[in-house]
Amino acid sequence: MDKASLSRFIVLVVAVINAVLNLIGYQTIPVEFVNDLVAVASGAWFIWAAWKNNYISKKGQKQKRQLEQAGLK
Repeated sequence: MDKASLSRFIVLVVAVINAVLNLIGYQTIPVEFVNDLVAVASGAWFIWAAWKNNYISKKGQKQKRQLEQAGLK
């Protein structure tokens, strides 16, 4: 198992443990922290998605020119 798979599995296990503890009445993570974490993660995801799905970088601009030359854009 590679590092990325292992880290995803560990996060999954921690999330399941947290969900079970919340289900039986133990507040393990403050709601404010979760809201802040979701806001930061969402912002980072939107920035990454905009970067990857638009022709912003030099490499992206080159790809766009090649697509236009091939009549695909």
